[in-house]
Amino acid sequence: MSRSRTLAERNGRRGETAASLYLMLTGWRILARRAKTPRGEVDLIVRRGRTLCFVEVKWRRTVEELDIAISLPRLRRVAAAAEALAARFGKPGDTQRIDVILLAPGRWPRRIVNAWQPG
Repeated sequence: MSRSRTLAERNGRRGETAASLYLMLTGWRILARRAKTPRGEVDLIVRRGRTLCFVEVKWRRTVEELDIAISLPRLRRVAAAAEALAARFGKPGDTQRIDVILLAPGRWPRRIVNAWQPG
């Protein structure tokens, strides 16, 4: 793995840890991290009450980079992976959604609730 890829991987893991802490502080329970499927990966799977949430985490060096960190193809992959994982983590009557958490050094997390609207 290249040095830049290794650094990106390390920052990504830090971002996922920070997002996990943020979610736990706001009442969510972490069910899984880096859940992989043949269709893609979900960074975090969390639950609060009857809401099951699949979370994509993006860590960037600057706030400006966060503005372009999430793309439609990326959200499609997360949605496909979430669909594959829903039976394993979901319960009857759950509300399910996909959120995005954007992180940059020195900034509060920015959360996009229900970022994926299939249509």
